[in-house]
Amino acid sequence: MLTLHHLDNSRSQRVLWLLEELQLPYEIKRYTRNPQTMLAPAELKQVHPLGKSPVITDGELTLAESAAILEYLIDRYGEGRLVPAADSPDYRRFRYWMHYAEGSAMPPLLLKLVFDRISTGPMPFFIRPVARAIAKGAHKAFIGPQLKLHLDYIESELGKSPWFAGEEFSVADIQISFPLEAARARAGLDAGYPRLSAFLQQIHDRPAYQRAVERGGPVMPGR
Repeated sequence: MLTLHHLDNSRSQRVLWLLEELQLPYEIKRYTRNPQTMLAPAELKQVHPLGKSPVITDGELTLAESAAILEYLIDRYGEGRLVPAADSPDYRRFRYWMHYAEGSAMPPLLLKLVFDRISTGPMPFFIRPVARAIAKGAHKAFIGPQLKLHLDYIESELGKSPWFAGEEFSVADIQISFPLEAARARAGLDAGYPRLSAFLQQIHDRPAYQRAVERGGPVMPGR
């Protein structure tokens, strides 16, 4: 039996969504973040040494990393669903977006989250002005421009086809969803990006997405 070790407000929501899209039998074991640190609980290290989510177990296999898990599930259980034909140009786009989501889209979003916490988190009063000045400077000089660069790029690319890897919904759309949800929550993805806004609405309307939210809780990557 497949088991998803699911951490609230994490990338494991993507895995849960794919399991629902494929209508696979699975169990879900839920973990809750520490409310102060927002870190995963220590018991996740009993599943995988990094103590992070997502992680799945499937028989003797324990597998971490979002893209690796999605690819494993689709290769083993997909039966050709949700992946373009391997000899098509769409397949190359599919592979690109599977890697772009974490390799390029997420780093500036994570930087923004870190520097936002630096500027608003508790610290000695005599350090606070310096920390806030550093955070503001980093955002203005690098993080903000990088976020705009990537959002503009993704908006433009989505104009080439209805979905990220072509005419049909695919696992690439599941993979890219998390950084886009994060960007909407904290990085300026608004009505000024009509294609991306429409994409998010489309995925939210999918019955499998809604079932995943019912089982795993709402997606709140901006926390």
